[in-house]
Amino acid sequence: MTELSVFSSIGVRSAAEELFRKFEQQNGSRLVVTWGTAPMLVARIEAGERADVLILSRAGIDTLHKQGKILSGTDVTLAGSGVAIAVKTGAPKPDISTPEALTQTLLKAKSIAYSEPSAGGASGVYFAKLLERLGIAEQMKPKTKYPPAGGFSAELVLTGDAELAVQQKSELLHVSGVEIVGFLPGNLNLVMTGSKNAETGKALIGSLRSPEAAAVLRSKGLDPRQTVAAA
Repeated sequence: MTELSVFSSIGVRSAAEELFRKFEQQNGSRLVVTWGTAPMLVARIEAGERADVLILSRAGIDTLHKQGKILSGTDVTLAGSGVAIAVKTGAPKPDISTPEALTQTLLKAKSIAYSEPSAGGASGVYFAKLLERLGIAEQMKPKTKYPPAGGFSAELVLTGDAELAVQQKSELLHVSGVEIVGFLPGNLNLVMTGSKNAETGKALIGSLRSPEAAAVLRSKGLDPRQTVAAA
C-alpha cells in the first residue's frame, strides 16, 4: 500500500476529508494528512519537512515555487472561498449587508472570534485590515477572541466565548452547530520536488479536480475553479 503524505490548509478541510477518504478507498493508498494554516505549513517546509502533496493558498504556493520546492507544472487551482460570518444555530442573524451595517453589527456584538493575524491565516489578516478600514480596530480589540493556531473560530461560538465567528466560509461550515450569516460585503494544490510518490500524488490531484469532487467542494462552501497553468 502506497503511503502519501499531504500538507493541507484547513481552508479546505471540510471537503478534503471526504475526498481523501474516497481516494483511499478507490486507489488502495493511505494518506497521512497534516492540517494547518498555509503560512504554518510553508514554514514547516522551509524548515526542512517534506510532503508528497501540498494544498495551500496561492501565496504559499508562489513562495515555495520561488524556492524550487514544488515540482514544476503540477500546481492547479482547486477552489476559492470567501470570508463570512457565522452565529450559533438558532441565534438571530445580524445585518451585514453593507459596510455600514457590518460596522454597527460588530460594534454591538459582545464578542467576536477570528484567526489571529500574526499566525498568518488569510482570513485573519484580511479581517484585521478590514477593521482598520472601518475605523473600529481599537474598539474591537477588547472583545476579540482567537482560536488556537490552525483552529476554527466557529468553535468559540459553540463554547459561548464569542457571539460572532469570522473565517472562510468553508472553515465555518466545518463546525457543526453554527449558521452562516453571509459573506462580508464588498488556491490550492501541488507536488513537491523529490517526492517519492509523485505519480500517486498526481493521481490524488486528478481526483480532486473531478466533477464529483467539484460537487463536494460546492457543498462545503467552496467555489471550484478552472486549472491555472503552472510556471
